[in-house]
Amino acid sequence: MPTGIRSATRTLAHFAAGALLVNTVPHTVKGLTGQRFPTPFADPPGVGLSSPTENITWGAINLAAAGLLLRGGVRSKGQRLTVLTGGTLMAFGLSRYFGALDPEAGAAEHEHATENAS
Repeated sequence: MPTGIRSATRTLAHFAAGALLVNTVPHTVKGLTGQRFPTPFADPPGVGLSSPTENITWGAINLAAAGLLLRGGVRSKGQRLTVLTGGTLMAFGLSRYFGALDPEAGAAEHEHATENAS
């Protein structure tokens, strides 16, 4: 494989690994605390609530996939920055996505903002 393609593939793998590592956290935490939370196994996928066991399973799948993507190691500052960027963007994306699924959280946030404006 040409060096340029190998480098681009490695960069994409590091970015995806960061995103997967961040996605591991909410699913594993919800599963460990016995709470239901959306996963791709739910009906509808990503919206319906999955059992704690399914969440732990999905967290483990994300962790394993990230481990496979990082199997060559993270050797340089640029590679660490790529993993961090993937994780950070995933964190912001997840917060927006799951925030939109929880209408009570949005109402409470709006109520808090209204109180502070007065």
